[in-house]
This record gives sequence, C-alpha cells and structure tokens, in this order.
Amino acid sequence: MNPMAEDNRHLDDDDERLLMIVEDDEAFARTLARSFERRGYTVLHAESLEQMETLLAQHTPGYAVVDLKLKGEATGLTCVRKLHAASEDMLIVVLTGYASITTAVEAVKLGACHYLAKPSNTDDIEAAFGFTEGNEEVELTNRSSSIKTLEWERIHEVLAETGFNISEAARRLGMHRRTLTRKLDKRRV
Repeated sequence: MNPMAEDNRHLDDDDERLLMIVEDDEAFARTLARSFERRGYTVLHAESLEQMETLLAQHTPGYAVVDLKLKGEATGLTCVRKLHAASEDMLIVVLTGYASITTAVEAVKLGACHYLAKPSNTDDIEAAFGFTEGNEEVELTNRSSSIKTLEWERIHEVLAETGFNISEAARRLGMHRRTLTRKLDKRRV
C-alpha cells in the first residue's frame, strides 16, 4: 500500500490517486499504466510536453512519473518544472535509462521527489512516491569513480546545460555529433 494513499492533498474530481505518466515509449507507458491501474490509480498518459500541458489544464494529478529523455525539443526536466509549478504537492518520480548525478540533482531541484534508473518496476516507483524526505542513513561506499563513469557524468552535465541539444553538447565536448550519439546509445558501464 502506498504511504501517501490517505493523503488528501492530491484531490482531483474526488480522485486521490490520479497519476500522470509522461513517457514517449507507448508500449512501456501502456504497461506502466495497467500496473498502476491495478493498484487503484487513475492514469493519464502524455507522450510529449504539449500533451502533458493539455492534460494539466484539465486535471491536477497528485502523482507523476516522467521519462527524462523524450522525443523532440522538450526534456523530462522541463516537464518536471511545469508539473511542480502546477502543484507543489505533486509527487514526481523521474525515470531514465540515462542516469547521471547531474540530471538527478537537477530533477530534484526542479521538484521531483525521487529519481530512478531504468529498469524500475511499479513497486520501485510507488515506493519512491513515499521517499519525500532525505535519508541520512544511506550507505556510503568506498568505490571510486572510473574514467568511464566520469566521462558519462560529464556528458550528462553538458547535456543538461544545453537542454539535451545533442549538437550543441557535442560541440561543447569537442566531439563529433555521431560519436556522442553512439556513446548515449550504449548502456552505462
């Protein structure tokens, strides 16, 4: 059971568990929506920033799951900012296959309550809705960062700075656009 289920701050047409999914992968969004519906949520789905804004004009969800990398100009970070502006009480979880410290920090600064790397399941996401406070008892590791991890972090830092503009990020990083695209298509090491 979701710890926020009895929180009456998130009402929309008497529906306490209204969830917006902002995800451009239709199959993943459909699977996620079905799973949340089985848990008693009413689900709205937007594939883009424009669709999200249209839905926000009509509904105020209490929960949102946002993919960081969307097709087109807008990023998930833009969506997080707009969702948070629509309702400061909305619990927003960012999902990404391109996890980095930079984008995690920016997502939280913009209003997300949590940030999860894909693959994450409905249990992980629902639990993340309950993590609205920091945890000072989180385990610290002695593992140092590898060169590949540092490169990955720098790439994502520049991507965030450029609003996920691949061409501009490649220019700032001093690499060819195709090289950057190949690096982004690879799984994190």
